[in-house]
Amino acid sequence: MTYQTKDIRNVVLLGHSGSGKTTFAETMLFESKAISRRGTIEDGSTTSDFTNIEQERGNSIFSTLLHAKWKDSKINIIDTPGFDDFVGEIASSLKVADTGVMLLNAKSGVEVGTELIWEYIEQYNTPAIFVINQIDHEKSNYETALEQAQARFGSKVLPIQYPLNEGDGFNTIVDALRMVMYVFPEGGGKPEKQAIPEAELNRAQEMHNALVEAAAENDEGLMEKFFEEGTLNEEELASGLRIALAQQEIFPVFCCSSINNMGSGRIMGFINDICPSPADRQSITLNNGEELVCDASDSTTIFIYKTLSEPQVGNVTYFKVCAGTINSGDELMTSTTRNSERFSQLYVANGKNRTSVNSLAAGDIGVSLKLKDARTNETLNVKGVDRTVEPISFPEPRIRTAVNPPSKGDMEKLMKALFQIAAEDPTLIVEQSKALKQTLLHGQGQLHLDIIKYRIEKVNKISMEFEKPRIAYRETITRKADDSYRHKKQSGGSGQFAEVHMRIEPYYEGMPDPSDLTVRKTEEEELPWGGKLVFYWCIVGGSIDAKYINAIKKGILQKMEEGPLTGSYCQNIRVCVFDGKMHAVDSNDMAFMIASSQVFKNAFENSKPQILEPIYEVDILCSDEVMGDIMGDLQTRRAMIQGMGAEGHYQKISAKVPLAEMYKYSSTLRSISQGRAKFTRRFSEYMAVPPDIQQKLIKAHKAEMQEA
Repeated sequence: MTYQTKDIRNVVLLGHSGSGKTTFAETMLFESKAISRRGTIEDGSTTSDFTNIEQERGNSIFSTLLHAKWKDSKINIIDTPGFDDFVGEIASSLKVADTGVMLLNAKSGVEVGTELIWEYIEQYNTPAIFVINQIDHEKSNYETALEQAQARFGSKVLPIQYPLNEGDGFNTIVDALRMVMYVFPEGGGKPEKQAIPEAELNRAQEMHNALVEAAAENDEGLMEKFFEEGTLNEEELASGLRIALAQQEIFPVFCCSSINNMGSGRIMGFINDICPSPADRQSITLNNGEELVCDASDSTTIFIYKTLSEPQVGNVTYFKVCAGTINSGDELMTSTTRNSERFSQLYVANGKNRTSVNSLAAGDIGVSLKLKDARTNETLNVKGVDRTVEPISFPEPRIRTAVNPPSKGDMEKLMKALFQIAAEDPTLIVEQSKALKQTLLHGQGQLHLDIIKYRIEKVNKISMEFEKPRIAYRETITRKADDSYRHKKQSGGSGQFAEVHMRIEPYYEGMPDPSDLTVRKTEEEELPWGGKLVFYWCIVGGSIDAKYINAIKKGILQKMEEGPLTGSYCQNIRVCVFDGKMHAVDSNDMAFMIASSQVFKNAFENSKPQILEPIYEVDILCSDEVMGDIMGDLQTRRAMIQGMGAEGHYQKISAKVPLAEMYKYSSTLRSISQGRAKFTRRFSEYMAVPPDIQQKLIKAHKAEMQEA
């Protein structure tokens, strides 16, 4: 059956680790009769967490596509991981979802992971509902969780339900939208509808009135009706809430116990009746700034939001139909390379279980196998159509490690496997650093990198060890120095001769020309590694022929690529070549390259050289209780605290930290905070290292060169 766009609902389950997303997804499938028995995380039998590594660890690592039929609609459900190490799975899922379902743990409320995920909800302008889950827990506190959500996310957070007897023995929910009380049988399932008790009527009516006002505010006709009659009927209320939710003017709050199957059916009914279809959502933004309406009658365009390589299956491609209809056997063209991809078969998925379908209409989410080249973030169109959907914006890496392969023979296999995983996971960056002479992995956290290692070793059967990555230091100078060097070599026949007199000095923007030299030629070069080399040719009287300028400059750049102190790149230096000598027979490019390289090195060492280190801006979100411990740890890392302040009901610490002190910070922060703190980092600048560290670095480099 091909579902029409208006009958499709795409929801993504979001929340901090431990909020119960996977169990809730399992209950949704059970309630809709998509599965006949509910699996559990403990025995590794859930539909969502189906990979070996997820079952071993007992938590989600990948986003999983599921679907359920509810009344006349199809609800596509994407279950996402809770650890922010896998935030890329959240970003890609929100790109194709039309409603976010944010689960809160009833005993923990709004957690730091909730805060970070909300930033992506705002980025994608995604309508959202809250589900306060685990109401049956003995430490459940619905009121605190609701208050935290309203304090952090604003007055648009409006409760639709509340539990009457949370904690042990929970089985009753008051629903203020329908003004009814649901009483669940032991073991959960279909509840009995009862009248709201007299003692609860005032509270329920207040909540109902707030929902009516929110519904009326977004429709002039409903607002007039509300002013005239003071209320709205059920159909009018649903219509107004549908508009308010689609425009993010309301974030409804539900409650449930997913593990006991109490409340999920009511939430699915709300998703079906009120949550927006793809046709109700804002148009899809294209790369050229144009908007694409999700319309099945348009030409076909699909967007790939996720790719995965499965053992014995190969490439598995997850996509959303943005416009038109895709049929089994269709050929579409990639928007970047113009390659043709044949969709031999189309599937809908419930975890690893895939069911073949003939077609999928605009708004639907599906799966195909064994596409040749198309990967995550690729747009494909029917021939003759040129559209590119604005790509998913993935977060910058926050952690890095070096890879130490067991043998040179395995290196090629290892790199092939790593690049395959990076093609599936854009939050992983594989770098073969020429400067550091290391293969580096950049990821979101230690858990993220540990999972990559697990996959390499278990799936690809390649042993891989992590080691501490080197730091990309820079070298510069802090004062002016003049020096000269004569290169002379004679070994029969024509020899080599070149003499170069050179001045080097620190370069800064807008510095004046040297007053004591005559500048004949100026070249300013942006260096590939950052910073500048400014080259002045100040030869008067032809002591060195101008034809040797390029050779002299090349010699300087060669030495700047391997700085005299630690072998690091040099930057922001002005060089003036003001005198020298040449020989009519023995002078050549090689001689001047050698001479200029050596004189640059000598002058550099006499210019009070300085090692610079990369500094990162680090923002940490944490609770009050662990703030002191985190600050203490930062001080041991030579951090410069930039500011502290509240963000929601969390504390935010902003600091500048040397990259050399950030190794394994992800693990340390998780340990200090018991997983209740998160951080982001971004490159800020290069700054001078302290003198004692500079001496240690120089000493270590000399020792390394002697061993080599």
